[in-house]
Amino acid sequence: MQTSDRQEVIDDLLSKVDQDAPETIQEIEQAHGVDSLALLLEALPVNDRVGFWEQLSPSLQLPVLAEMRDDAGEAVIRAVDEAQLHTLFADLDADTLLELQDVLTEPLLEEALGRMDSEQKQRYASAQQYADNQVGHWCDHQPLVVPAKTKVNVVLRLLRRVMPKYCDHVFVVDSRGIWVGAVPIHKLFGADGVLKISELVREQFPSLNARDDIYTSADTVASSEEIALPVLDDGNMLIGRLDLGTAYEMQAERAEAQIMATAGLDEDEDLFSPVMKSARNRALWLGVNLMTAFLASWFIGLFEATLQQVVALAVLMPVVASMGGIAGSQTLTLIVRGLALGQISKANLKPLLSKEFKVGLLNGVLWALVIGAIAGYWFESWGLGAVIGAAIVANIISAALAGIFVPVLLEKLKIDPALSGSVILTTVTDIVGFVAFLGLGTLFLL
Repeated sequence: MQTSDRQEVIDDLLSKVDQDAPETIQEIEQAHGVDSLALLLEALPVNDRVGFWEQLSPSLQLPVLAEMRDDAGEAVIRAVDEAQLHTLFADLDADTLLELQDVLTEPLLEEALGRMDSEQKQRYASAQQYADNQVGHWCDHQPLVVPAKTKVNVVLRLLRRVMPKYCDHVFVVDSRGIWVGAVPIHKLFGADGVLKISELVREQFPSLNARDDIYTSADTVASSEEIALPVLDDGNMLIGRLDLGTAYEMQAERAEAQIMATAGLDEDEDLFSPVMKSARNRALWLGVNLMTAFLASWFIGLFEATLQQVVALAVLMPVVASMGGIAGSQTLTLIVRGLALGQISKANLKPLLSKEFKVGLLNGVLWALVIGAIAGYWFESWGLGAVIGAAIVANIISAALAGIFVPVLLEKLKIDPALSGSVILTTVTDIVGFVAFLGLGTLFLL
């Protein structure tokens, strides 16, 4: 669904809040998929969200709930009658329970597990062996798999009954479930029906280890030119697969998480989460920012006497800070992306530093001339223009270098550079810019 279409549907839903509008719900169900329905409901205030969710057909309520962000889904679960929840979770499968386990209460989780058949319980237990950032936790446990001794004609009969989404290969295992290889489905057509499937196995088919990071695995699938890759445990046993659709969802989820992290927010935060919860989530980041602001202010305070005598320096300080901040954020964004894609290493760090130093020097000199001329003309002091010009050069160069060092260092410390890199970078550029500007002003203007 396009953004503009979604906004129109939201407006339509909100206009009918006080009406019983089952026909509107049915139209949305028919016209849009589960993902779009989840996004639509997240855009509604909590009371309205619950009301419209209850009007969804029973077959859609659970899938939509599973697709909603944790905070939004939890708000629905808290508001829905307990008896309705018991009915809703009566036929929960393992994959849906994995999606919902973080928002379900312990009693509901235990009840859902108790009602599962042995196959679903085994699948859930298999996923729980791996952390939720590992591909073994999220892989599809129902790939198209046949034993190596199976005849081609038997496999073809199986294909007439079963054809999973994102499937162009049959996975082959031995009698113990150990990975043998994959056979392209198109090779089965025209092949001798009495051949063993193992005789058609494609060599060098890529695979994933169940303990691999889920986002790294998603990138591997997306760049593999395959529709799905097998997921193997440490003993080379096939436990599932990661398909292209799931890989793209994971990449989108990571991108959203990084965007939210730059503001210190959780990607699961609901638009209409309770005021106290939202305030608590954001308070910590505001506190961190406050400490860095006080640190920058302390450095400014060291030049109090200079500011009292040369007021123009105080007027121009925001210009120095702003130019350094923008220059640093440009480099930071580039490096964070490079780290996420695995493009930054010790081998290319030195040439990268050299390149960014030259970019910072070129832009620093260019904008130093522009800002110095404006400041000199404005305050009728070419000495002041020269001081701010020199400070701009120093700050833009230091911002470019910090834009590399800060995220690389955070990555080595196992801290997400997308989460805290911008705050640290802003502090560095502010301090360098203010010290350079006010220090040069003290030396040459007093």
